Amino acid sequence: MLKIQNQIDQNKRRTWLILALFIGFIGLAVYLISGQIYPGSSYVSALLFSLVTSMFGYLWGDKLVLSLNHARLPKDNEYPDLRVLVLRLSQRAKIPQPQIHLVDSPALNAFATGRSPKSAHICLTTGILEKLNQEELDGVLAHELSHIRNFDIRLMTLVSVLVGSLSILINISYNRALYGGEDRDKQSNGILGVIGFLLIILAPIIAQLIQLAISRQREYLADTSSVDLTKNPQGLISALKKISGQANFNAASTATASLYIANPFKNQKTLSLFFTHPPIEDRIKALEKLS
Repeated sequence: MLKIQNQIDQNKRRTWLILALFIGFIGLAVYLISGQIYPGSSYVSALLFSLVTSMFGYLWGDKLVLSLNHARLPKDNEYPDLRVLVLRLSQRAKIPQPQIHLVDSPALNAFATGRSPKSAHICLTTGILEKLNQEELDGVLAHELSHIRNFDIRLMTLVSVLVGSLSILINISYNRALYGGEDRDKQSNGILGVIGFLLIILAPIIAQLIQLAISRQREYLADTSSVDLTKNPQGLISALKKISGQANFNAASTATASLYIANPFKNQKTLSLFFTHPPIEDRIKALEKLS
Protein backbone atom coordinates (compact mmCIF):
# COMPACT_ATOMS: atom_id res chain seq x y z
CA MET A 1 0.00 0.00 0.00
CA LEU A 2 1.21 3.52 -0.76
CA LYS A 3 2.38 5.58 2.17
CA ILE A 4 -0.37 7.78 3.60
CA GLN A 5 1.33 11.03 2.56
CA ASN A 6 1.76 9.76 -0.99
CA GLN A 7 -1.93 8.85 -1.03
CA ILE A 8 -2.88 12.33 0.21
CA ASP A 9 -0.82 13.92 -2.56
CA GLN A 10 -2.40 11.57 -5.08
CA ASN A 11 -5.88 12.55 -3.86
CA LYS A 12 -5.07 16.24 -4.28
CA ARG A 13 -3.97 15.67 -7.88
CA ARG A 14 -7.02 13.49 -8.53
CA THR A 15 -9.29 16.23 -7.18
CA TRP A 16 -8.15 18.74 -9.77
CA LEU A 17 -8.00 16.16 -12.57
CA ILE A 18 -11.58 15.00 -11.94
CA LEU A 19 -12.73 18.60 -11.58
CA ALA A 20 -11.17 19.43 -14.96
CA LEU A 21 -12.75 16.34 -16.57
CA PHE A 22 -16.16 17.19 -15.12
CA ILE A 23 -15.91 20.78 -16.35
CA GLY A 24 -15.06 19.57 -19.83
CA PHE A 25 -17.71 16.85 -19.81
CA ILE A 26 -20.47 19.11 -18.49
CA GLY A 27 -19.42 21.89 -20.84
CA LEU A 28 -19.56 19.58 -23.86
CA ALA A 29 -22.94 18.20 -22.78
CA VAL A 30 -24.37 21.70 -22.32
CA TYR A 31 -22.98 22.83 -25.66
CA LEU A 32 -24.38 19.91 -27.65
CA ILE A 33 -27.75 19.99 -25.91
CA SER A 34 -28.24 23.75 -25.85
CA GLY A 35 -26.86 24.15 -29.36
CA GLN A 36 -29.80 22.30 -30.83
CA ILE A 37 -32.45 23.37 -28.30
CA TYR A 38 -31.44 27.04 -27.96
CA PRO A 39 -30.32 28.46 -31.33
CA GLY A 40 -27.29 30.73 -31.09
CA SER A 41 -25.96 29.33 -27.82
CA SER A 42 -22.19 28.96 -27.58
CA TYR A 43 -19.60 26.78 -25.93
CA VAL A 44 -18.44 29.82 -23.97
CA SER A 45 -21.76 30.04 -22.13
CA ALA A 46 -21.62 26.28 -21.48
CA LEU A 47 -18.10 26.54 -20.09
CA LEU A 48 -19.09 29.49 -17.90
CA PHE A 49 -21.97 27.47 -16.49
CA SER A 50 -19.60 24.63 -15.66
CA LEU A 51 -17.05 26.94 -14.05
CA VAL A 52 -19.68 28.67 -11.90
CA THR A 53 -21.09 25.31 -10.83
CA SER A 54 -17.63 24.01 -9.93
CA MET A 55 -16.77 27.15 -7.97
CA PHE A 56 -20.05 26.92 -6.06
CA GLY A 57 -19.26 23.29 -5.24
CA TYR A 58 -15.79 24.19 -4.01
CA LEU A 59 -16.82 27.16 -1.86
CA TRP A 60 -20.24 26.13 -0.53
CA GLY A 61 -20.58 22.41 -1.23
CA ASP A 62 -20.05 21.43 2.40
CA LYS A 63 -22.83 23.75 3.59
CA LEU A 64 -25.16 22.34 0.96
CA VAL A 65 -24.33 18.76 2.00
CA LEU A 66 -25.04 19.51 5.67
CA SER A 67 -28.31 21.22 4.79
CA LEU A 68 -29.50 18.39 2.53
CA ASN A 69 -28.94 15.91 5.36
CA HIS A 70 -30.64 18.07 8.03
CA ALA A 71 -27.48 18.26 10.14
CA ARG A 72 -27.35 20.39 13.28
CA LEU A 73 -24.77 21.43 15.84
CA PRO A 74 -24.86 19.51 19.14
CA LYS A 75 -26.10 21.27 22.25
CA ASP A 76 -23.58 22.20 24.93
CA ASN A 77 -24.44 19.26 27.19
CA GLU A 78 -25.08 16.76 24.38
CA TYR A 79 -22.67 13.83 23.98
CA PRO A 80 -19.76 15.48 25.85
CA ASP A 81 -17.54 12.40 25.42
CA LEU A 82 -17.83 12.70 21.65
CA ARG A 83 -15.79 15.90 21.58
CA VAL A 84 -13.03 14.23 23.60
CA LEU A 85 -12.90 11.25 21.22
CA VAL A 86 -12.79 13.47 18.13
CA LEU A 87 -10.08 15.67 19.64
CA ARG A 88 -7.90 12.70 20.60
CA LEU A 89 -8.14 11.06 17.19
CA SER A 90 -7.64 14.38 15.39
CA GLN A 91 -4.41 14.93 17.29
CA ARG A 92 -3.28 11.43 16.39
CA ALA A 93 -4.11 12.09 12.73
CA LYS A 94 -2.29 15.45 12.97
CA ILE A 95 -5.19 17.46 11.58
CA PRO A 96 -7.32 20.25 13.11
CA GLN A 97 -10.35 19.09 15.07
CA PRO A 98 -13.34 19.14 12.67
CA GLN A 99 -16.68 20.68 13.59
CA ILE A 100 -19.15 18.09 14.86
CA HIS A 101 -22.73 17.85 13.58
CA LEU A 102 -25.62 15.55 14.41
CA VAL A 103 -28.55 14.13 12.45
CA ASP A 104 -31.54 13.13 14.55
CA SER A 105 -32.17 9.60 13.33
CA PRO A 106 -32.12 6.09 14.82
CA ALA A 107 -30.14 4.91 11.76
CA LEU A 108 -26.47 4.05 12.19
CA ASN A 109 -24.39 6.21 9.87
CA ALA A 110 -21.84 9.02 9.61
CA PHE A 111 -20.07 11.14 7.01
CA ALA A 112 -17.43 13.84 6.65
CA THR A 113 -17.45 16.87 4.35
CA GLY A 114 -15.54 20.09 3.73
CA ARG A 115 -12.90 21.63 1.48
CA SER A 116 -9.84 20.72 3.54
CA PRO A 117 -8.80 19.58 7.03
CA LYS A 118 -8.92 23.23 8.14
CA SER A 119 -12.63 23.55 7.30
CA ALA A 120 -13.90 20.01 7.80
CA HIS A 121 -17.09 18.69 9.36
CA ILE A 122 -17.97 15.29 10.82
CA CYS A 123 -21.65 14.39 10.97
CA LEU A 124 -23.06 11.44 12.93
CA THR A 125 -26.56 10.17 13.47
CA THR A 126 -27.82 10.07 17.05
CA GLY A 127 -28.49 6.38 16.48
CA ILE A 128 -24.84 5.54 15.87
CA LEU A 129 -23.81 7.41 19.01
CA GLU A 130 -26.32 5.53 21.12
CA LYS A 131 -25.74 2.01 19.77
CA LEU A 132 -21.97 1.75 19.30
CA ASN A 133 -19.52 1.20 22.15
CA GLN A 134 -16.37 3.32 22.44
CA GLU A 135 -14.15 0.87 20.54
CA GLU A 136 -16.61 0.78 17.63
CA LEU A 137 -17.14 4.52 17.68
CA ASP A 138 -13.36 5.02 17.60
CA GLY A 139 -13.26 2.99 14.40
CA VAL A 140 -16.05 5.01 12.78
CA LEU A 141 -14.56 8.36 13.80
CA ALA A 142 -11.10 7.30 12.60
CA HIS A 143 -12.67 6.29 9.27
CA GLU A 144 -14.23 9.74 8.85
CA LEU A 145 -11.08 11.52 10.00
CA SER A 146 -9.18 9.48 7.41
CA HIS A 147 -11.47 10.87 4.72
CA ILE A 148 -10.50 14.32 5.97
CA ARG A 149 -6.77 13.58 6.23
CA ASN A 150 -6.72 11.97 2.77
CA PHE A 151 -8.61 14.93 1.23
CA ASP A 152 -11.46 12.64 0.17
CA ILE A 153 -13.93 15.18 1.54
CA ARG A 154 -12.95 17.77 -1.05
CA LEU A 155 -13.05 15.25 -3.86
CA MET A 156 -16.41 13.70 -2.98
CA THR A 157 -18.08 17.03 -2.15
CA LEU A 158 -17.08 18.43 -5.53
CA VAL A 159 -18.22 15.31 -7.35
CA SER A 160 -21.57 15.25 -5.51
CA VAL A 161 -22.32 18.89 -6.31
CA LEU A 162 -21.28 18.53 -9.95
CA VAL A 163 -23.41 15.44 -10.45
CA GLY A 164 -26.38 17.20 -8.87
CA SER A 165 -25.87 20.30 -11.03
CA LEU A 166 -25.66 18.20 -14.17
CA SER A 167 -28.90 16.44 -13.24
CA ILE A 168 -30.69 19.78 -12.87
CA LEU A 169 -29.36 20.94 -16.22
CA ILE A 170 -30.38 17.72 -17.97
CA ASN A 171 -33.91 17.95 -16.54
CA ILE A 172 -34.29 21.52 -17.83
CA SER A 173 -32.95 20.57 -21.24
CA TYR A 174 -35.16 17.48 -21.40
CA ASN A 175 -38.29 19.52 -20.73
CA ARG A 176 -37.27 22.05 -23.36
CA ALA A 177 -36.66 19.26 -25.83
CA LEU A 178 -40.10 17.76 -25.18
CA TYR A 179 -42.06 20.99 -25.33
CA GLY A 180 -39.97 23.04 -27.73
CA GLY A 181 -42.47 22.66 -30.56
CA GLU A 182 -41.50 23.33 -34.15
CA ASP A 183 -38.23 25.00 -33.22
CA ARG A 184 -37.16 21.80 -31.52
CA ASP A 185 -38.01 19.76 -34.63
CA LYS A 186 -35.98 22.05 -36.86
CA GLN A 187 -33.01 21.84 -34.54
CA SER A 188 -33.11 18.08 -34.05
CA ASN A 189 -31.56 17.20 -37.44
CA GLY A 190 -27.86 16.46 -37.85
CA ILE A 191 -25.29 14.47 -35.97
CA LEU A 192 -24.83 17.08 -33.24
CA GLY A 193 -28.55 17.07 -32.60
CA VAL A 194 -28.58 13.31 -32.25
CA ILE A 195 -25.58 13.42 -29.89
CA GLY A 196 -27.24 16.18 -27.91
CA PHE A 197 -30.38 14.16 -27.27
CA LEU A 198 -28.32 11.05 -26.46
CA LEU A 199 -26.43 13.06 -23.86
CA ILE A 200 -29.71 14.04 -22.23
CA ILE A 201 -30.14 10.34 -21.48
CA LEU A 202 -26.55 9.19 -20.98
CA ALA A 203 -24.79 12.13 -19.30
CA PRO A 204 -26.27 11.67 -15.80
CA ILE A 205 -25.64 7.92 -15.96
CA ILE A 206 -22.00 8.38 -16.95
CA ALA A 207 -21.49 11.04 -14.29
CA GLN A 208 -23.01 8.89 -11.57
CA LEU A 209 -20.93 5.86 -12.52
CA ILE A 210 -17.79 8.00 -12.16
CA GLN A 211 -19.01 9.17 -8.76
CA LEU A 212 -19.74 5.66 -7.56
CA ALA A 213 -16.41 4.25 -8.72
CA ILE A 214 -14.52 6.99 -6.89
CA SER A 215 -16.62 6.50 -3.76
CA ARG A 216 -15.95 2.76 -3.54
CA GLN A 217 -12.22 3.25 -3.92
CA ARG A 218 -12.19 5.93 -1.20
CA GLU A 219 -14.04 3.69 1.27
CA TYR A 220 -11.41 0.96 1.11
CA LEU A 221 -8.66 3.51 1.67
CA ALA A 222 -10.47 5.13 4.62
CA ASP A 223 -11.00 1.73 6.24
CA THR A 224 -7.29 0.98 6.03
CA SER A 225 -6.36 4.48 7.22
CA SER A 226 -8.74 4.07 10.16
CA VAL A 227 -6.78 1.05 11.34
CA ASP A 228 -3.58 3.08 10.93
CA LEU A 229 -5.02 5.56 13.46
CA THR A 230 -6.61 3.21 15.99
CA LYS A 231 -4.27 0.19 15.61
CA ASN A 232 -7.41 -1.86 16.17
CA PRO A 233 -9.24 -3.27 13.12
CA GLN A 234 -11.76 -5.10 15.35
CA GLY A 235 -13.41 -1.84 16.39
CA LEU A 236 -14.32 -0.88 12.82
CA ILE A 237 -15.17 -4.48 11.91
CA SER A 238 -17.65 -4.68 14.78
CA ALA A 239 -19.10 -1.27 13.90
CA LEU A 240 -19.61 -2.26 10.25
CA LYS A 241 -21.40 -5.45 11.32
CA LYS A 242 -23.84 -3.43 13.44
CA ILE A 243 -24.32 -0.85 10.68
CA SER A 244 -25.01 -3.56 8.09
CA GLY A 245 -27.90 -4.93 10.15
CA GLN A 246 -29.79 -1.65 10.27
CA ALA A 247 -32.72 -0.50 8.14
CA ASN A 248 -32.51 2.19 5.47
CA PHE A 249 -31.70 5.75 6.52
CA ASN A 250 -34.65 7.27 4.67
CA ALA A 251 -33.96 10.82 5.87
CA ALA A 252 -30.62 10.87 4.04
CA SER A 253 -30.22 12.68 0.74
CA THR A 254 -29.74 10.52 -2.34
CA ALA A 255 -27.45 13.20 -3.79
CA THR A 256 -24.94 12.68 -0.96
CA ALA A 257 -25.36 8.96 -0.25
CA SER A 258 -21.78 8.28 -1.38
CA LEU A 259 -20.41 10.38 1.48
CA TYR A 260 -21.72 8.11 4.24
CA ILE A 261 -19.66 5.37 5.89
CA ALA A 262 -22.25 2.87 4.60
CA ASN A 263 -24.90 3.12 1.91
CA PRO A 264 -27.95 4.67 3.63
CA PHE A 265 -30.22 2.99 1.08
CA LYS A 266 -28.54 -0.41 1.15
CA ASN A 267 -31.81 -2.37 1.07
CA GLN A 268 -32.72 -1.03 -2.34
CA LYS A 269 -32.49 -3.64 -5.09
CA THR A 270 -30.01 -2.44 -7.71
CA LEU A 271 -27.14 -3.69 -9.83
CA SER A 272 -23.76 -3.82 -8.07
CA LEU A 273 -22.48 -1.41 -10.71
CA PHE A 274 -24.64 1.29 -9.12
CA PHE A 275 -23.65 0.66 -5.48
CA THR A 276 -22.35 3.76 -3.72
CA HIS A 277 -20.15 1.61 -1.46
CA PRO A 278 -18.29 -1.69 -1.64
CA PRO A 279 -20.23 -4.55 0.00
CA ILE A 280 -19.68 -4.41 3.76
CA GLU A 281 -18.73 -8.10 3.67
CA ASP A 282 -15.83 -7.29 1.34
CA ARG A 283 -14.72 -4.41 3.53
CA ILE A 284 -14.75 -6.63 6.60
CA LYS A 285 -12.69 -9.28 4.80
CA ALA A 286 -10.12 -6.64 3.84
CA LEU A 287 -9.96 -5.40 7.45
CA GLU A 288 -9.58 -8.92 8.82
CA LYS A 289 -6.39 -9.25 6.80
CA LEU A 290 -4.98 -6.38 8.87
CA SER A 291 -5.68 -8.12 12.18
